[in-house]
Amino acid sequence: MNSNALLFLITFLVIPLCSCAQSNPQAMKFPLQKTDEDWKKQLSPEQYKVLRLKGTERPYSGALYTLNEPGIYRCGGCGNPLFEADTKFDAHCGWPSFYAPVKNEAIAEESDYSHGMLRTEVMCSNCGSHLGHVFPDGPAPTGLRYCINSISLDFKPLKSELPVE
Repeated sequence: MNSNALLFLITFLVIPLCSCAQSNPQAMKFPLQKTDEDWKKQLSPEQYKVLRLKGTERPYSGALYTLNEPGIYRCGGCGNPLFEADTKFDAHCGWPSFYAPVKNEAIAEESDYSHGMLRTEVMCSNCGSHLGHVFPDGPAPTGLRYCINSISLDFKPLKSELPVE
Protein backbone atom coordinates (compact mmCIF):
# COMPACT_ATOMS: atom_id res chain seq x y z
CA MET A 1 0.00 0.00 0.00
CA ASN A 2 1.46 3.37 -0.96
CA SER A 3 1.76 6.25 1.49
CA ASN A 4 -1.11 8.25 -0.09
CA ALA A 5 -3.51 5.34 0.34
CA LEU A 6 -2.39 4.87 3.95
CA LEU A 7 -2.84 8.56 4.68
CA PHE A 8 -6.33 8.41 3.14
CA LEU A 9 -7.27 5.43 5.31
CA ILE A 10 -6.06 7.09 8.49
CA THR A 11 -7.61 10.47 7.73
CA PHE A 12 -11.01 9.37 6.47
CA LEU A 13 -11.60 5.99 8.12
CA VAL A 14 -9.62 5.52 11.33
CA ILE A 15 -9.91 9.01 12.85
CA PRO A 16 -13.68 9.29 12.26
CA LEU A 17 -14.16 5.85 13.85
CA CYS A 18 -12.22 7.00 16.92
CA SER A 19 -14.40 10.11 17.10
CA CYS A 20 -17.46 7.89 17.39
CA ALA A 21 -15.96 6.32 20.50
CA GLN A 22 -15.99 9.66 22.29
CA SER A 23 -18.41 9.29 25.16
CA ASN A 24 -21.06 11.80 26.12
CA PRO A 25 -21.93 13.16 29.56
CA GLN A 26 -25.29 11.39 29.52
CA ALA A 27 -23.58 7.98 29.17
CA MET A 28 -21.16 8.51 32.08
CA LYS A 29 -22.42 8.41 35.65
CA PHE A 30 -22.25 11.68 37.56
CA PRO A 31 -23.86 12.47 40.95
CA LEU A 32 -26.27 15.03 39.46
CA GLN A 33 -28.50 13.40 36.85
CA LYS A 34 -31.04 15.39 34.82
CA THR A 35 -33.02 14.61 31.72
CA ASP A 36 -32.25 16.35 28.47
CA GLU A 37 -35.54 18.22 28.80
CA ASP A 38 -34.61 19.45 32.29
CA TRP A 39 -31.27 20.76 30.96
CA LYS A 40 -33.04 22.51 28.07
CA LYS A 41 -35.38 24.22 30.54
CA GLN A 42 -32.53 25.32 32.81
CA LEU A 43 -29.92 26.45 30.27
CA SER A 44 -30.00 29.03 27.50
CA PRO A 45 -29.67 27.55 23.98
CA GLU A 46 -26.03 28.71 23.86
CA GLN A 47 -25.24 27.14 27.26
CA TYR A 48 -26.97 23.92 26.26
CA LYS A 49 -24.91 23.70 23.06
CA VAL A 50 -21.62 23.98 24.98
CA LEU A 51 -22.40 22.32 28.32
CA ARG A 52 -24.46 19.37 27.08
CA LEU A 53 -23.55 18.98 23.39
CA LYS A 54 -19.82 19.70 23.82
CA GLY A 55 -19.81 22.80 21.65
CA THR A 56 -17.27 25.61 21.81
CA GLU A 57 -17.84 29.34 21.97
CA ARG A 58 -15.92 31.54 19.55
CA PRO A 59 -12.50 32.61 20.86
CA TYR A 60 -12.35 36.05 22.50
CA SER A 61 -16.17 36.19 22.66
CA GLY A 62 -16.78 35.00 26.22
CA ALA A 63 -17.77 37.40 28.98
CA LEU A 64 -15.22 35.96 31.43
CA TYR A 65 -12.18 35.94 29.15
CA THR A 66 -10.77 39.28 30.38
CA LEU A 67 -12.26 39.25 33.89
CA ASN A 68 -9.62 39.79 36.56
CA GLU A 69 -11.16 39.92 40.02
CA PRO A 70 -11.02 37.66 43.07
CA GLY A 71 -13.62 34.93 43.23
CA ILE A 72 -14.61 31.42 42.28
CA TYR A 73 -15.54 30.10 38.86
CA ARG A 74 -18.37 27.59 39.24
CA CYS A 75 -20.01 25.18 36.81
CA GLY A 76 -22.67 26.95 34.76
CA GLY A 77 -24.81 23.82 34.94
CA CYS A 78 -24.82 22.97 38.64
CA GLY A 79 -22.77 25.52 40.59
CA ASN A 80 -19.97 23.11 41.51
CA PRO A 81 -16.80 25.12 42.43
CA LEU A 82 -14.23 24.54 39.67
CA PHE A 83 -11.46 27.16 39.56
CA GLU A 84 -10.20 29.94 41.82
CA ALA A 85 -9.51 33.31 40.21
CA ASP A 86 -5.90 33.32 41.41
CA THR A 87 -5.18 30.30 39.16
CA LYS A 88 -6.40 32.15 36.06
CA PHE A 89 -3.83 33.41 33.55
CA ASP A 90 -3.84 34.94 30.07
CA ALA A 91 -2.83 32.20 27.65
CA HIS A 92 -3.68 34.40 24.65
CA CYS A 93 -5.88 31.61 23.30
CA GLY A 94 -9.27 33.36 23.43
CA TRP A 95 -10.77 31.44 26.36
CA PRO A 96 -10.37 31.74 30.13
CA SER A 97 -7.38 29.64 31.16
CA PHE A 98 -6.46 28.22 34.56
CA TYR A 99 -3.46 26.22 35.72
CA ALA A 100 -5.32 24.13 38.34
CA PRO A 101 -8.85 23.25 39.45
CA VAL A 102 -10.01 24.25 42.93
CA LYS A 103 -9.51 20.56 43.83
CA ASN A 104 -8.72 17.59 41.61
CA GLU A 105 -12.10 16.00 42.34
CA ALA A 106 -13.94 19.06 40.94
CA ILE A 107 -13.39 17.98 37.36
CA ALA A 108 -13.54 14.81 35.31
CA GLU A 109 -11.31 14.20 32.31
CA GLU A 110 -11.73 12.03 29.26
CA SER A 111 -9.90 11.47 25.98
CA ASP A 112 -11.45 13.40 23.10
CA TYR A 113 -10.71 12.20 19.57
CA SER A 114 -12.98 14.68 17.78
CA HIS A 115 -11.79 16.99 14.99
CA GLY A 116 -9.01 14.61 13.99
CA MET A 117 -6.87 15.20 17.06
CA LEU A 118 -6.32 13.78 20.53
CA ARG A 119 -7.18 16.14 23.37
CA THR A 120 -8.28 15.78 26.97
CA GLU A 121 -11.82 16.98 27.60
CA VAL A 122 -12.64 18.57 30.95
CA MET A 123 -16.09 18.09 32.48
CA CYS A 124 -17.75 19.03 35.75
CA SER A 125 -17.43 16.02 38.05
CA ASN A 126 -20.84 16.70 39.56
CA CYS A 127 -23.09 17.04 36.50
CA GLY A 128 -20.89 16.00 33.57
CA SER A 129 -21.18 19.33 31.76
CA HIS A 130 -18.55 19.99 29.12
CA LEU A 131 -16.21 22.78 30.18
CA GLY A 132 -13.36 22.73 27.67
CA HIS A 133 -9.99 20.96 27.39
CA VAL A 134 -6.73 20.70 29.31
CA PHE A 135 -3.32 20.97 27.63
CA PRO A 136 0.22 20.35 28.93
CA ASP A 137 1.51 23.84 28.00
CA GLY A 138 0.55 25.92 31.03
CA PRO A 139 2.62 27.80 33.59
CA ALA A 140 4.16 26.59 36.85
CA PRO A 141 3.38 25.13 39.24
CA THR A 142 1.33 22.53 37.29
CA GLY A 143 2.38 23.07 33.68
CA LEU A 144 -1.29 22.65 32.72
CA ARG A 145 -3.64 24.95 30.82
CA TYR A 146 -7.32 24.35 31.45
CA CYS A 147 -8.86 26.11 28.45
CA ILE A 148 -12.49 26.66 29.47
CA ASN A 149 -15.52 28.13 27.70
CA SER A 150 -16.80 31.26 29.49
CA ILE A 151 -20.36 30.14 28.92
CA SER A 152 -19.59 26.95 30.90
CA LEU A 153 -18.79 29.01 33.96
CA ASP A 154 -20.61 31.11 36.53
CA PHE A 155 -18.32 33.59 38.30
CA LYS A 156 -18.96 34.47 41.93
CA PRO A 157 -16.92 37.42 43.28
CA LEU A 158 -14.91 36.76 46.44
CA LYS A 159 -17.07 39.05 48.55
CA SER A 160 -20.05 36.72 47.95
CA GLU A 161 -18.12 33.46 48.31
CA LEU A 162 -17.65 31.19 51.24
CA PRO A 163 -14.32 29.34 51.45
CA VAL A 164 -14.13 26.24 49.27
CA GLU A 165 -14.04 23.00 51.26
